[in-house]
Amino acid sequence: MSEGRLLIVDDEKIALKNLEHVMAKAGYAVTATQSGSRALALLERQPFDVVLTDLRMEKVDGMQILKKCRETCPDTEVVMITGYATLDSAVETMKQGAFYYIAKPFRLDEVRKVVAEAMEKIQLKRENRSLREQVERYRGRVRILTQDGRMQSLLETARQVAPTDCNVLLTGESGTGKELFARYLHAHSTRRDGAFVAFNCGAFNEELLANELFGHLKGAFTGAAADKRGLLEAASGGTLFLDEITEMSPAMQVKLLRAVQEREVLPLGSTTPVPVDVRFIAATNRDIEAALDSGAFRQDLYFRLNVVNLHLPALAERRDDIPLLAQHFLARHAALMHKTVDEITPEAMALLTAYDFPGNVRELENIIERGVALATGHAIDTGHLPEHLRNLSIRTFRRKDGRIPSLEEQERDYIQWVLQEVGGNQTRAARILGIDRVSLWRKLKRYEAQE
Repeated sequence: MSEGRLLIVDDEKIALKNLEHVMAKAGYAVTATQSGSRALALLERQPFDVVLTDLRMEKVDGMQILKKCRETCPDTEVVMITGYATLDSAVETMKQGAFYYIAKPFRLDEVRKVVAEAMEKIQLKRENRSLREQVERYRGRVRILTQDGRMQSLLETARQVAPTDCNVLLTGESGTGKELFARYLHAHSTRRDGAFVAFNCGAFNEELLANELFGHLKGAFTGAAADKRGLLEAASGGTLFLDEITEMSPAMQVKLLRAVQEREVLPLGSTTPVPVDVRFIAATNRDIEAALDSGAFRQDLYFRLNVVNLHLPALAERRDDIPLLAQHFLARHAALMHKTVDEITPEAMALLTAYDFPGNVRELENIIERGVALATGHAIDTGHLPEHLRNLSIRTFRRKDGRIPSLEEQERDYIQWVLQEVGGNQTRAARILGIDRVSLWRKLKRYEAQE
């Protein structure tokens, strides 16, 4: 494979042949010509990474070739060679944008080194442009990778409600991507140019929570040396994402309810409300229905926030997404660590897809990040996975004595496996199986009778 496209222009036949031979041997795709006029025609027809040209030639010289390159292909690097080296000519060529100036007689090693450096510069410029294009392409966008039907349905609902400005409640286990979904809603809303402010309601006590959300005036309490703008005010014109909303105390729920209803906040120490224009997205990994029944969470606040509810399924409920997400995280962390890990072995992927991921997508990313860090070759193998995952027991359906086992036989094997996992505790086993203890006892008695 060639390392780059190189055009060599020199009206001295022997010098041209020597350069052509050396550069082709170095792996470049070389085009050579003794004519400056033909070089201009070649530049019109095809791009070159580097042009290696003599400065002084009849009819069309190196400066004209340099000028043509700057006009038609500004990324092309031009290396100038001359047998009439002077300080003035060197300065002029560099001013006009030449990459380097080499005086004859030259050493072939020197030319090879300069061309290699010019090629490196070309590659660096291309990589930088690619990164800028990626940044521009995804500026203001949030990608959620999935091929699961339920997730795609949730994304469609999110795209429909995003521009409406209604409040949204996101529910689901920890690590399912609730904040990512909130950012997706914001990115597809009319508020996309405003701020997206994320706040964890379980990270502060009540006093600090009120101060962070609503702000305070100078002198409102000891140590309040200046006015502080709260997050509700900071998010005005944008979106406020309140994570772990069920961790908020009843007193704070009352204050938040007023802000949601009245669209205004009262900073601590102030008697004048401050209007805010905020779209609220709340999230919880708790059973919010249970919190409502126990009185731990206010119904009126729930109804204000739960205009649209999106429940994110656990990763174990959408196993088809595991290989897709694993490859995505592999590419991300390999790039961050500057490693050439680009594959997950079939054996490692089998363990990943069989695992239940109690930590959901966040746990999968951590496992892949660990695998990239430990991998010494180009692939993540089973040895790079955590020990508890390597020891995973994978159960398969197999024929027994040449026949397909019945559903009752499979159920029996599964119940016995669950009992083994819980140390024979029938109460725990029944709860895991989703049946009452009496039903489990009857099944076990029937199995005993069949033996």
